[in-house]
Amino acid sequence: MEFRYDTQLLIEGNDLDEDAIRAYFLAHFEGDCLLAVGDETCVKIHFHTNEPWQVLEYCASLGEIFDIVVEDMDRQSRGMKG
Repeated sequence: MEFRYDTQLLIEGNDLDEDAIRAYFLAHFEGDCLLAVGDETCVKIHFHTNEPWQVLEYCASLGEIFDIVVEDMDRQSRGMKG
């Protein structure tokens, strides 16, 4: 498995731009399965990465982050919780 952590969250803020967020991810983070959808006040993020803390730090700089889920897909594939 190339990217271990399934990282999902919501960003609530003002003047959010899903295209700019998507472009930032592609330029600054290694990962796949990127989803960045929403509007000016709320954007949903879904991303597979090995460094979810970097994703969280960036997203927190854009607004309030909540409904945060970081799942270890390697553990899941081995049938373990987490």
